[in-house]
Amino acid sequence: MKSILPVAVLAALLAACSPAKKEEAAKPAGATTIRFATDWKAEAEQGGFYEALAEGEYAKRGLDVKIVQGGPGVNVPQLLAAGAVDMGVGSNAFIVLNMVQQGVPVRAVAAAFQKDPEVLLAHAGTGVNKLADLKGHPILLGDASVTGIWVWLKAKFGFTDDQVRKYTFNNGPFLADKRAAQQGYVTSEPYTIEKEAHEKPVVFLLADEGYPGYANMVLVPDALIAKNPAAVKAFVEATAKGWSDYLNGDPKPADALILKDNPEMTQDVLDQARAKMKSYGIVEGADTKTGGIGVMTDARWQAFFDMASGQGLYPKTLDYKKGYTLQFLSGPPAPAK
Repeated sequence: MKSILPVAVLAALLAACSPAKKEEAAKPAGATTIRFATDWKAEAEQGGFYEALAEGEYAKRGLDVKIVQGGPGVNVPQLLAAGAVDMGVGSNAFIVLNMVQQGVPVRAVAAAFQKDPEVLLAHAGTGVNKLADLKGHPILLGDASVTGIWVWLKAKFGFTDDQVRKYTFNNGPFLADKRAAQQGYVTSEPYTIEKEAHEKPVVFLLADEGYPGYANMVLVPDALIAKNPAAVKAFVEATAKGWSDYLNGDPKPADALILKDNPEMTQDVLDQARAKMKSYGIVEGADTKTGGIGVMTDARWQAFFDMASGQGLYPKTLDYKKGYTLQFLSGPPAPAK
């Protein structure tokens, strides 16, 4: 798990570092300011948010959105609970249920990712042709994943805790051990390993193996939902438009802002990540055909909760529905005339 800095320190650092702060004077009259915290440094996985900002989709709906860039040590639920930001990214569905369990009054209002992009990577030519073949192999996992996706992997494939090895977000240990597997994002690690080590790993997208969780969700405090539901709905609608344009239109406006916020990012990484999101159906899945980008369903949330509570992570009496709301999801946009 990423290290956590005190909320007050994080808030001060983020406010000082955000390029959007310089644009405060340009706030449209009467616009609602939304400080939106991401869970990592600017990247293609946030492309829809940046596209909506760059194309003015937020502004035309009366919002003055400032993207507060994340990074190592940033804890979005803490920032939301402390009031340091107004909305933020929920990386995965476990975060939402954890907030319910801890009594944090914050809800997911949309899911940009219909599929969680978490993958397990294995070495080609080692007899690992399906996920179940990893039984008995060492698997490199981050701390957060041990209490997250690992619970599901053990339940479905019979993996055991003695397989777990510490993952420090360094590909070196994986590359050095041909029997090892490693966690990653389908939009990131497979490409970096192939580019840097000239090795094409075997990729298992957990969502395509039955993992039911949403990812890249928009989290909003209950207080803001009650105080200004129109602003929340406007944010959800603009974000959906931003994701559609980023994936199916011209991504250059978003990419320019991403590269400005995160100079360490490169265009080739952005391009391949966007292509992966499209080819794997990360954003536009089956439910989005009728529910639109960002859609969530009670059935999916129940499936996730049943899996997680069935493995003892949460009491079966937990009111998991306090972690999300469907009230701001209005379906796909009407076709252009």
